[in-house]
Amino acid sequence: MATRDPMPNRVVRVSDEDWNAYQSACDEKGISRSDDLRMHIKREVNAWRKRQRDVGAARNIAES
Repeated sequence: MATRDPMPNRVVRVSDEDWNAYQSACDEKGISRSDDLRMHIKREVNAWRKRQRDVGAARNIAES
């Protein structure tokens, strides 16, 4: 029985020129485009979550 990937596929719209150049950039780093995109998304989400926590902490301080 085949193992299913736990992550669903997503569709993004990128020009062929950019997609091919991105492949070259990822090849130089020795990483797949998928892995590179996931790492970028994780960094962005972590930064966003930190900003949300900081806003919440500032709000708590202001309200106390």
